[in-house]
Amino acid sequence: MHPHIEDYALIGDEQTAALVGQDGSVDWLCLPRFDSAACFAKLLGDEDNGHWRIAPEGAELCTRRAYRRDTLVLDTEWDTPQGSVRVTDLMPQRDRAPDLVRVVEGLSGEVTVHSVLRLRFDYGSIVPWVRRVDGHRVAVAGPDSAWLRAEPEVPTWGEEFGTHSEFTVAAGEKVAFVLTWHPSHEPRPPLVDPYESLEHSVADWRAWAARCRYDGPHRDAVIRSLITLKALTYAPTGGIVAAPTTSLPEELGGVRNWDYRYCWLRDATLTLGALVSAGYQEEAEAWRNWLLRAVAGSPRDLQIMYGLAGERRLPEFELPWLSGFAESTPVRIGNDAVNQLQLDVYGEVMDSLALGRRSGLSAKPDVWAVQRAMMDFLRTAWRQPDEGLWEVRGGRRQFVHSKVMVWVAADRAVRALEEHPELPGDLDGWRAMRDEVHREVCERGYDPERNTFTQSYGSRELDAALLLIPRVGFLPPDDPRVLGTIEAIREDLGHHGFLHRYTADETVVDGLPGGEGTFLVCSFWLADALHATGRTKEARELFERLVELTNDVGLLAEEYDPVAGHQLGNFPQAFSHIGLVHTALALYGEDGAG
Repeated sequence: MHPHIEDYALIGDEQTAALVGQDGSVDWLCLPRFDSAACFAKLLGDEDNGHWRIAPEGAELCTRRAYRRDTLVLDTEWDTPQGSVRVTDLMPQRDRAPDLVRVVEGLSGEVTVHSVLRLRFDYGSIVPWVRRVDGHRVAVAGPDSAWLRAEPEVPTWGEEFGTHSEFTVAAGEKVAFVLTWHPSHEPRPPLVDPYESLEHSVADWRAWAARCRYDGPHRDAVIRSLITLKALTYAPTGGIVAAPTTSLPEELGGVRNWDYRYCWLRDATLTLGALVSAGYQEEAEAWRNWLLRAVAGSPRDLQIMYGLAGERRLPEFELPWLSGFAESTPVRIGNDAVNQLQLDVYGEVMDSLALGRRSGLSAKPDVWAVQRAMMDFLRTAWRQPDEGLWEVRGGRRQFVHSKVMVWVAADRAVRALEEHPELPGDLDGWRAMRDEVHREVCERGYDPERNTFTQSYGSRELDAALLLIPRVGFLPPDDPRVLGTIEAIREDLGHHGFLHRYTADETVVDGLPGGEGTFLVCSFWLADALHATGRTKEARELFERLVELTNDVGLLAEEYDPVAGHQLGNFPQAFSHIGLVHTALALYGEDGAG
């Protein structure tokens, strides 16, 4: 039986991340970066595509598991007739030499434990050459090399193109495994002490979590979301990936399977707001600085997403040898949406830079020049149709959300000049543009018969992104058109109390067959909109339901199937966790306590 998406837990070192199943198997790991080729790809295939399982002999799913409080260190425990055993998983942080540390500890009795490691480089397609060197197992294939060692050393043998170990642990006894990657043309990096790494990781994560300023209801869920965002940060550059996975399906057996191991500009404002509000100024500044480097250049060349270091070319292709999660194909690498025009990202960038200025992030000399160049581009480009927020592949349209975010760009530029008259800029021209965009959206993007804004000009479809209209300041929360839009979205896009992204006939909008689950961040947006319009009790009830959707270790995917009761899409998803943090702060933070 194939596992569910929510059966996994995340570990990582802020350069890459692994997913660990409830059976003690690491089924996904890309080395050395989030966007590198996977050496464990069972998540999207089978055991022969690479995995590493450590578990009691004959045992299946664990008895219990949990992160150590306020850390990314995972404890998985089994109770067996012979006794109990724990496997502790972590990835200590160090430069350019990712390590996967797995510590086996006897808790009671005497338990026989089996380890099977199948390394398969290049997304499960290459079986490496494995040899023994100085008591280590060394796997090499092309540019990749990985070293496996155990402390104390345990019996190891090769079988069925895998490395097997079997040993017994009594109460208090420990065996630590360390798998270390490095480029095959370079010497092996210095060895890490697994027990010191465990101690330091726990201490470092707890010190980081202690900086969180939020102290309201569901603080554990907020801390877990912030830790997840930190874990999805590529520390060398400050970029935050949307998810550490590719091709986890939005519909089981469907084709809506995308690669999310990149950094989206759209996440910028929401991420900055969540980090700053929660007390993480340093991380917010690193993300802002990544953003500035990524968008450098001509505004007409602005992309919606970039690689971890700001790379622009992310070509999309398929891996036919992988059968997909729950037979959901194709498995895709790269993302062709990088070539789309999505005008809303200009508003996101302008808004995030304005937020950074208001939040006291360090001044950067070229920020205003970048913003002026964007406004010069938008002065004429804003009238174009685009692919919109949801990266549809059914053709360009005049998406209302895109136009609203163009208004945001102009509004933030006008406000900057009003607050800092010493800055150069076309105040009158930008004001006129802002007014023109606002007038056009209210005339062409609004359906007076239903009293709701629509997904695109002249359409009848709805879009959950319209819930952001009051948040960005386009209209006040008590405007009748905002209230009507909220009610129409709840009625048309609601599904068992949660929201789809847009109206049900997706093929009209995105050109793809099949369906998808409810989109979690949209449901958080609904809670925010309800709260902003004075319906805080309803907002908190919805927030409670959303928090309950987190898996047993507090993680959320991109989507949720309320009928089957399972998570869908790439996992864990930064957007979902940003939504959780933002809504908690809005409902119970300094402005929403009570």
